[in-house]
Parts: sequence; C-alpha cells; structure tokens
Amino acid sequence: MSTANGADLPRTGRAGRQVLGRWGEQVACEYLERTLGWRVQQRNWRGRGGELDLVAQATAGEWVLVEVRTRQSGACGGPEESVSPAKRQRLWRLAVEWRASQRLYEAIPLRVDVIAVYVEAGRVQRWVHLRGAVEG
Repeated sequence: MSTANGADLPRTGRAGRQVLGRWGEQVACEYLERTLGWRVQQRNWRGRGGELDLVAQATAGEWVLVEVRTRQSGACGGPEESVSPAKRQRLWRLAVEWRASQRLYEAIPLRVDVIAVYVEAGRVQRWVHLRGAVEG
C-alpha cells in the first residue's frame, strides 16, 4: 500500500496502524473539504481525555468533531463498529472539553461524527460518514 507520496505503508504492528490511521485521516480531511466544502480547522487536537482526529466547521457554521476509523480488513467488523459505547462517551467528553478550550458558548451547535474508511489492496474502497454518531 502506498501513500500519496509513494511511500509504502507498513502492514502490521503499531507503526503500521498509526500510519494507516494518519492516512485515513487525510482521506477523511480531503472528503470533508473537497466534497462537503467544510473547513478543517484542527487535526489531532489533544485534550485531557484523549485526541480528536479532526475538527471542522461545516458550511452552516456548525462545529463538527470527527473520529476517523480506518481498516484494511473487515475480519473484525467494519471500522465504524469499532467505536464502542465507552469510546463514544469519551468522544463526547472530549467534544465538550474542546468547546470549553475554544471559549465557545454552549449554544454553538456541536456534533460528533464518525468517518469509516475501508481500504483494500492499498486503495480506498469506500467510506461511510455517520453524522451525529455520538450524542451527549
């Protein structure tokens, strides 16, 4: 599998998963900006409770925090299925923490989406965008 710059992606181990994850984040970022017209404002925002993959402003002014899940195989289920109830709770707490760090009012629309990227033979086969996948 190769990245946009031609470098091979490792297939196994922690390093391989990290590179695959970053690659999936780039795919999701391009989809949000080019297809939906959103503006990705932050990538890999770190808070006390973890990390938000992407923070984007939708065309309607709504802030959307995006969890990106990338998988090369469906052997363990689809990528979106890997977002457990505990992970969903953690993502919502991170969303609230992010909003406070940006000094945004609670009335500002905020949503947490999941984008699942399916990869096969080094190519994106499809992606699934689950809007509002995480609720507070």
